[in-house]
Amino acid sequence: MTQSTKFSTTRSEISGHAIKDLAERFGTPCYFYDAQTICDRIEQLRQFDVIRFAQKANSNLAVLDLVRRNGVVVDAVSSGEVFRAQKAGFDYTGTPSPIVYTADIFDREALDLVVENGLHVNVGSPDMIEQYGQRVPSGEITLRINPGFGHGHSAKTNTGGDSSKHGIWHEELDECLQLAAKYQVTVTGLHMHIGSGTDFEHLSQVCEAMKTTALKVGSTIRVISAGGGLPTPYRDSDVGLDVDRYYQLWDKTRKELEAEFGHAISLEIEPGRFLVAESGFLLTEIRAVKKMGKNLFYLVDAGFNNLARPILYGAYHPMSIAFSGGGSEETQPVIVGGPLCESGDIFTQEEGGFVCSRELPVAAVGDYLVIECAGAYGYVMSSNYNSKPFAAEVLLDGDSAHLIRRRQTPEDLVLGESIPAS
Repeated sequence: MTQSTKFSTTRSEISGHAIKDLAERFGTPCYFYDAQTICDRIEQLRQFDVIRFAQKANSNLAVLDLVRRNGVVVDAVSSGEVFRAQKAGFDYTGTPSPIVYTADIFDREALDLVVENGLHVNVGSPDMIEQYGQRVPSGEITLRINPGFGHGHSAKTNTGGDSSKHGIWHEELDECLQLAAKYQVTVTGLHMHIGSGTDFEHLSQVCEAMKTTALKVGSTIRVISAGGGLPTPYRDSDVGLDVDRYYQLWDKTRKELEAEFGHAISLEIEPGRFLVAESGFLLTEIRAVKKMGKNLFYLVDAGFNNLARPILYGAYHPMSIAFSGGGSEETQPVIVGGPLCESGDIFTQEEGGFVCSRELPVAAVGDYLVIECAGAYGYVMSSNYNSKPFAAEVLLDGDSAHLIRRRQTPEDLVLGESIPAS
């Protein structure tokens, strides 16, 4: 099967910077993020009262600082993400909460951090209510509710329904409210996120489930969160988000609850991929062109240790070629793979591991391959598999290119390891 290519098959620049110059300056593989694209996506969501970035999509300090300076607050799913947010300039407390801790469990370190710093918590299990209430009686929490259904471009990105570990099962709401009352903990917010790529049919169901749940909780509710999962176009056939329609559905729900409760309710949105995916590019160099039976392979110097989405989800990323010298407009079907000692190290595959080809220009060793829409769940899911170093990261801001994370060195690979004395 041959996949279509979303963008031009030949790319010579990334956000106005010549690719050859970027490769020579920063090396490959390397991640680049366009600051203006991130700012543009933030502006698209300004109708919402609060934009809360799901930093698990891209947690580089420079990216967190950029969104903070543009009025965005953050969601943290670990004590490490709380630490990152604080290092990027976010306060622990405020209105709206600058950092919200969202998870399905408290590990001991995270619970201590929440208690010591007064962080607001979005709880995803009854046990979290018990553990929080014992430490913070009379505190305030948000409940993340699993409404009993979900949606996603992959089974692995579906965060609703009974096959998902996420959230409090909707039928356990009364039990959770009783548990909160036991410790005089007030439920001030509700959060629903059923997965990635939510369509409007599913969104309407989520809005209705949110309203039903809020009415059961009562007038202590001051915040409702629409969650994330906003769609990002990767293919020509993908349709971008109708932000106005998306907002109108949630705003209608919010207004109905305001009429019932007699007070204002803040409407939050929690984008991750939506803010950063299209800003990012993984720049790689073609290091081998080889024929395997009827298939032609471009093997590049980045692997699933750098970008795991294709091997995890069969995720599609647009690709383009930048020639190091002269180029050709002629194209051919190729399979794009990486350097790892692993058969699954293929960037052109579908969910289930089915390898497919991509129509790309005829290229040679030394030319550059750009993997596009790679700003979300790229670097953050990197590994040192095969003892490969983490790539560098660069923020492109107008005419400037800022190194925001250096490439790992061989010494970094063994940092913290030791051989027992004999």
